[in-house]
Amino acid sequence: MYQKLIMAAAILAVCIQTNAQTLDKNYKSTNDGNPISPCVFCADPTAIDYHGRLYVYGSNDNQQYIKNGKTGGNGYGDIKSLVVMSTEDMVNWTFHGTIDVSSICSSWGWRFAASWAPSAIWRTNANGEDEFFLYFANSGGSVGVLKASSPVGPWQSPLTKPMIDGDTPGVKPCNWIFDPGAVVDENGTGWIAFGGGDPQASGSSLWPGNSRIAKMKPSMTAIDGSAVNMPAPYHFEASELNIIGGQFVYTYNTSWSDRDAWNTFANRNNQPAPSSCSMCYMVSGTPLTPDSWNYRGEYVPNEGNFGMGWGNNHTHLHKFKGKYYLFYHSTLLEQNMKNGGAMDSDASGYRSIGVDEATVNESTQTINKMTLTQTGVEPIGYVNPYVLQEAETMATSGGISYEDFSNISPNTRISKLGNDASRNMQVKMKPGSWTYIRRVDFGSKGASKFMVRAKGEGTVEIRIGRIGGKAAATIDVSSSDMNDYVVDIDPTKFDGQKNIYIAVPNGTNVYLDAWQATEAQSEDIHDISSSQSLKTQRYDLSGRRLSDNQQHHGVVIEQFTDENGVKHSRKRR
Repeated sequence: MYQKLIMAAAILAVCIQTNAQTLDKNYKSTNDGNPISPCVFCADPTAIDYHGRLYVYGSNDNQQYIKNGKTGGNGYGDIKSLVVMSTEDMVNWTFHGTIDVSSICSSWGWRFAASWAPSAIWRTNANGEDEFFLYFANSGGSVGVLKASSPVGPWQSPLTKPMIDGDTPGVKPCNWIFDPGAVVDENGTGWIAFGGGDPQASGSSLWPGNSRIAKMKPSMTAIDGSAVNMPAPYHFEASELNIIGGQFVYTYNTSWSDRDAWNTFANRNNQPAPSSCSMCYMVSGTPLTPDSWNYRGEYVPNEGNFGMGWGNNHTHLHKFKGKYYLFYHSTLLEQNMKNGGAMDSDASGYRSIGVDEATVNESTQTINKMTLTQTGVEPIGYVNPYVLQEAETMATSGGISYEDFSNISPNTRISKLGNDASRNMQVKMKPGSWTYIRRVDFGSKGASKFMVRAKGEGTVEIRIGRIGGKAAATIDVSSSDMNDYVVDIDPTKFDGQKNIYIAVPNGTNVYLDAWQATEAQSEDIHDISSSQSLKTQRYDLSGRRLSDNQQHHGVVIEQFTDENGVKHSRKRR
């Protein structure tokens, strides 16, 4: 009998282990905030906040990774699109797909080469309309601009050629006309900085002579006057602009040059020489006056111990909901994937965006020196499960991929994410894959129902607290089209603040579009007759309910109940 119990226990242990092995590995820990995307390589971040949501854009390193067959070095030449993500709480990020810049700028002809290092701004124009602008490096030879009426597009090229090139007044001589950094001042005037590269023939390692700043015309798509050369010591690339306390703050990445001439710099303000390839900043109240720029020193040293090797960096400083955050890139995801055996050892230079909280004194425009972390930032809100949540919103995941179902054909092996992909995004869940959502607030009454909008053949499990835990809800999916699958759940399990997993342990590929819970208190209060139809309710892509008279640019999600009492949801413009 004892031997039988031992044998049974051994078999049970093997079964548990086998079941655990069916779940895919994640390369971003559930306890960490960085990188912000658990599976998409992207770099050179910029951000805008709009109606309580922060949108982050970056160079699509993943495009180069796929083009290279998931091996080899990142040469950047095939990066011709930009990645878009957004968040409300700084830990759960919605992947909105990519902006296909090469298609948008097809009218440029041979003038278009690549799309790197975006810089985003928005404003309300004289007609009361919100306008969004994305400036990008067209390889190393010029700067382009895109325009939209929504932070997720659709984007258009307002010009038939680059906005800034070698013929723009004040630009020459400039080795690399790239890496734009834009900002809008309190008067609605746009400003843009750019430039980089090795020292000019007339320059030196201390004063390379490639940093530029210019005022923009009211259109935001042309330079007003001439660009000005800023005296940025050891400047190399990664321009970005902020306005803090009424002053212009210019940040940039330094070169690898020796620092032998540092002591000849009279206005170094007792700052030590910056380390190679670090982030520095300067401050001015009159940006077009070169001598007005005040060097403030290094705020991010080169993070050679943070999966960066000794590569470059590119930062964006942003104030969101009362706190300052610094966005940057590293090769942290690449290193995690290599360590986990999920990436070819010959692959290198595929970057990922991270974010850490920054300490900024607004009155003195001082940025405290920072250490970049894998832990990242603390959440600043909760996920509301009682409004429709996009399946692409998550803190981390294992085994998933994203697809734009309007651009996917049965024979397509690689996702072709195109312009304004957010309106058609879905998450591909192969057996063993899962997503993780942090800090979901079910409230004191809890939830009585859970809905997933899905298609495919398989089982969807909702797990609470840990991925290896028992399913708190199980939903069987079986359809070739997207349907709403609803199951009853125990409110005592789905109450308070919970971290939840949405897993697909078995089946054929399952595609998730959205999910939503129903609060327990609303259950069975009113019986809806088959002839009664509920009023349509509208939500934006982040799940916030929109009032009937509230204007909204871009895609909205509509929910309604038909005459048979069946609930439906659909995405519309």
